[in-house]
Amino acid sequence: MFKHAIIKRGLASAVVNPLIIKNNRIQASVILSRAPQITRDATPFEKAYFDYREKLERQEAMTTPTDFYFKKGSVAERRWKHEEQARQQAMKDPSISLSDAVQASQATWEQENEGLIAATKVEKLDRTTEADKKNDSKSLDRALKQTLYLVVKQSGEGTWQFPQGPIDSTEYLHEAAERTLKEQCGVDMDTWFVGRQPIAFYKETSSKEQSGLKVFFMKARVYAGQVKPSKSVSDFAWLTKDELANYLSPEYYSAIKDSLGDI
Repeated sequence: MFKHAIIKRGLASAVVNPLIIKNNRIQASVILSRAPQITRDATPFEKAYFDYREKLERQEAMTTPTDFYFKKGSVAERRWKHEEQARQQAMKDPSISLSDAVQASQATWEQENEGLIAATKVEKLDRTTEADKKNDSKSLDRALKQTLYLVVKQSGEGTWQFPQGPIDSTEYLHEAAERTLKEQCGVDMDTWFVGRQPIAFYKETSSKEQSGLKVFFMKARVYAGQVKPSKSVSDFAWLTKDELANYLSPEYYSAIKDSLGDI
């Protein structure tokens, strides 16, 4: 009970007794990620494969009973026939995919019948956001097809890293990581720590000027909210895996790259 009380008090206060083992400072870090928000674009091979499967299924399928699905002479029937004509042309030409043919048919139909569909037209949102166009690395509304990771720059230092800090001798590793994230990035984020075991490890050897460093990385997800950096953090950014390579030092990035998702 006494140990539990010390731990809970340590979550809300600064580190009193930083943990040092064999002349190595032990620190906890958080790899906080935002999962992809939309599906990624298909590769050329995937597009060709899906189109092949779709054409194969269409060849073996029965003819659609239009009288059952559409009222004769209705706008829906005319639109379907317009798309069906495009599909039939695509079936005769292997170089044209069914998806591209239908999209082109829909665009032509909307131009020719703008007055009929004005009230029911569905607007598709752009897969590129304003944050993407402005290259706003502080926004979570960017790179929606990829995973974003939070990195910070400590005040007075020129290097980027994941939120990390010393472990108090009375804390467990996952508690130190959670406390560090709140101290450096605020309490306004809804986060979930995936587990209590580190997923990566980084080490710096000791020198005459400073003792060594061992950093254990914990995995976490953010679901809502945004970073509100403390005075100890001068800057922050949400970056993709490829972008991290340009911000982190080569040694630091090499230690954690295998723990990051490519998507």
